[in-house]
Amino acid sequence: MSSATQAAKSFRPQQDETLKKRRKGSVDLYIVSRLLAYIRPYKALIAAAILITLAGSVFGPLRPFLTKIAIDDNIAKHDLQGLGMTSLLLVAVILLDGLKQYGATWITQIIGQKAVCAIRMDIFRHLQKLPARFYDRNPIGRLITRTTNDVESLNEMLSSGVISILGDISQVLFILVLMFWLDWQLTLLVLGILPLMLYATIAFKNRVRSAFMDVRTHLARLNSFFQEHIAGMNVVQLFGCEKSAYAGYAAINADHRDANIRTVFYFSLYYPVIELLSSVAAGLVIWYSGVRLLNADLTIGVVVSFVQYIWLFFRPLQHLSDKFNIMQTAVTSSDRIFRLLEEPPEKNSDAQSGDAPAPFSRSIAFRKVWFAYEDANWVLQDISLDILHGEKIAIVGATGSGKTTIVNILSGLYPYSRGTIQIDGTELNSISGQSLRRLVGVVMQDVILFSGTLRENLAFGNPGVSDEQIVEASRIVGADRFISRLPGGYNYRVRENGSGLSAGQKQLVAFVRALLYNPQILVLDEATSSVDTETEQLIESATAWLMQGRTSIMIAHRLSTVQKADRIIVLHKGQIRETGSHQELLARKGLYYKLYLLQHPEGKQEP
Repeated sequence: MSSATQAAKSFRPQQDETLKKRRKGSVDLYIVSRLLAYIRPYKALIAAAILITLAGSVFGPLRPFLTKIAIDDNIAKHDLQGLGMTSLLLVAVILLDGLKQYGATWITQIIGQKAVCAIRMDIFRHLQKLPARFYDRNPIGRLITRTTNDVESLNEMLSSGVISILGDISQVLFILVLMFWLDWQLTLLVLGILPLMLYATIAFKNRVRSAFMDVRTHLARLNSFFQEHIAGMNVVQLFGCEKSAYAGYAAINADHRDANIRTVFYFSLYYPVIELLSSVAAGLVIWYSGVRLLNADLTIGVVVSFVQYIWLFFRPLQHLSDKFNIMQTAVTSSDRIFRLLEEPPEKNSDAQSGDAPAPFSRSIAFRKVWFAYEDANWVLQDISLDILHGEKIAIVGATGSGKTTIVNILSGLYPYSRGTIQIDGTELNSISGQSLRRLVGVVMQDVILFSGTLRENLAFGNPGVSDEQIVEASRIVGADRFISRLPGGYNYRVRENGSGLSAGQKQLVAFVRALLYNPQILVLDEATSSVDTETEQLIESATAWLMQGRTSIMIAHRLSTVQKADRIIVLHKGQIRETGSHQELLARKGLYYKLYLLQHPEGKQEP
């Protein structure tokens, strides 16, 4: 078995082990145990909510009982004073029931919001620790669904699900006690309908769970497609693919609609069945009570209160069915969220993990390094390379030769499959991710800017930098020329992904950011490939200033940008084919010479 295959199989050991543990028991119980960890810090609030809910669950069942007393003990006996007292008690019970509803709702909503806030923070914190490979295989829209729709489903369950279910159950028990107290025969008649209701509820629960899983899956697909095509709308329009994109979105949207309709179908069956069974129970009670009234074996007050109890008895059961809607959605969402949280983080992702290297002083050593993004599809093969402290190295080659991959490995974004990489004798894998990236700074070809002020983007990675340092760095790079013309200058509001700034302006921002970040090892990955000639001249001047006194690695297609490098590494199909200075490589008339002629046909006579 190849090393890459072994690496791929060992990439997710933590998740596989967790899934094995989950299969040993109930998935629902596992999810509940995970959720309890988020509400456990709010024990006092939970206790208060449960106490209020349980204590208040007696108020609803008391109303029919007081109605029975008013009819049989007050009205039938013409006791006006007793009727007044009973009425006052009924009003007090109604007011207390309202206060109970207010208190329980307020507290449970607070618990839900606090727990959901913690879950969102855990998701975002975990996403920051996941390796680059995770984002290669997971669309951004799917991850957005996890942190928005799925988390919001948990909010509904935590704030209006669990504790209210306890209240409904306790209310049913109080109703049963009072019903048995008033008349056990009528109570047994009502309970005769209960097995049918339980059967309908269980059948409903099993079917709606699968339907809700499909809804969430299709929603994630919908969000992924939408995010991807909105972000790339200019490409869609330039290639005239509006109709095909619309058709693709329509197909996913139709799947999402059909899954929702299936859940609606189950609910549209369930609610009428529950209503029908409740009506059957009421009809049986009225019929049987009528027979007993004719035999003078029952009072009017008992009959009236029992009819009220029937609706009160089945109402919590209907509420429980509503809660099943919330619970099933939440369980489905929780399962997806916890699967995300179980993704194994990047090795040494924590700031405290791994060794913090001393200031870089000697060399970076690649020894027989192999790497594949997928099993055995080698992008780098047997790379051995030494980069000395203070040296300016350029890496060139055709597209797909592995230039950027070397940068990705050196900055710790991807683990290499074979070989070793050492920085001053310290193995790269033993250095924490945060320490490594403080050591290695990368200026990428595609510059990512974030919503906020331009100053915040310039100081990204070094938020404590002063305004004077930002201005000075911008002046050195030459970015101050366009910044001074922006509305608000350094307080200019950057739109999503730098919309409104040109590619060259964004590249200058990246150089200022790198200068302020002040890494010991500077990597320039095609940093001037998408700028005009004037901006390129500014960047070349800034690059020369930035590389002074630090180890530099330049990745480039255009050979004109690397001619002053101390050493040029020529990659071809993942292997180092040539090494030397610009003049040495031209004199060999090898691969570098051919690349040079492709870009400079007029240079054929050059030695």
